[in-house]
Amino acid sequence: MFKKLIAPALIAGSICTGTIANAAEITWRMPAAISEGSFFYKNFMERFAANIEVTTGGKLEVQPFGAGVIVPAFKVYEAVQDGLVDAGHSTPSYLVNQDPTNAIFASFPGGMSGEATLHWVYNGGGEKMLQDLRREKMGLHSIVVGIGTSEFMAHSNKEIRTTADLKGLKYRTSGAWAVVVEEIYGGVPTVVPGGEIYTLLQRKGVDAIEWSTPGANLSEGFHEVAPYIIMPGVHQPSFLWEVFVKAETWDALSDDLKAQIEAAAKLTTYESYAHFGNSDIKAMAEYKKTNVEMITLDNTVVEEMREAGRNWARKKAKELADAGDTSMQTIMDSYFDYQKAWAANSEYLVRDVVK
Repeated sequence: MFKKLIAPALIAGSICTGTIANAAEITWRMPAAISEGSFFYKNFMERFAANIEVTTGGKLEVQPFGAGVIVPAFKVYEAVQDGLVDAGHSTPSYLVNQDPTNAIFASFPGGMSGEATLHWVYNGGGEKMLQDLRREKMGLHSIVVGIGTSEFMAHSNKEIRTTADLKGLKYRTSGAWAVVVEEIYGGVPTVVPGGEIYTLLQRKGVDAIEWSTPGANLSEGFHEVAPYIIMPGVHQPSFLWEVFVKAETWDALSDDLKAQIEAAAKLTTYESYAHFGNSDIKAMAEYKKTNVEMITLDNTVVEEMREAGRNWARKKAKELADAGDTSMQTIMDSYFDYQKAWAANSEYLVRDVVK
């Protein structure tokens, strides 16, 4: 499948292995919102940079930098807009406070699974909607470079079994879930970069944290300093990361090079998604060997959180539409329609249940 993804771009550019050794014609310095050497950094940033070298035949060099090296974790979008760097890699989750439309792409309680999100992004018009949003509101061109599996809802120093347990909970989180936790359940959300979470949790600066998937979290060691893991990841059933450049930077590229970059991005998404899933299954087996208690929320609690998230999204879309901005409503309609169709017509799929 991967050969099919990159073949058109390779043919279009007449790439041969000998050209890869040549000096790059274009170099993009690309900071990330994640720490160098982390699970995400390796799975998204380094993978994308390596795939770019192959698909462009070395014509484009991507130089990745971890959060804080040249740009703070939460300032990557602004750094690209201001021309401080050529490209950036971050997640729409960090833009939700500025514009809740980003929550549709970042995922939110009640959102689609990673499997459904992958299909909506590439075959249901999701990526095109994200690109239009970035160009119209931020002057950027976006390419999806990473879709993830479901996350853990929390590594926690306190038991969480009902929504009542969220009241007063000091919780490291971000995006739509942070707003839902605070406005609906009376929690106390805080946002810190990924590289600071372990210390914050260890020192009990917060009661609970959420970061990512089982595999990614295992590598961070959160289970070593908190006695509970809360599942499922209803707050973030999937997630999306993107690479972005100024719109004029993208427009100046040749069609061949654009196709090659898009091929590298899509290849990175598919490869990293498979890596997430494989790592998650192995990680779950490792967690079960530890003393950490894994709490699975009752379905009624999960559905309550899902509906709270959907209602939040509907409310924000209406507020924006009433103010004359219909972009969130348009994107949300597409997203919910796809989710509804996926749920209604995916009963043919075999789910792995072993007794």
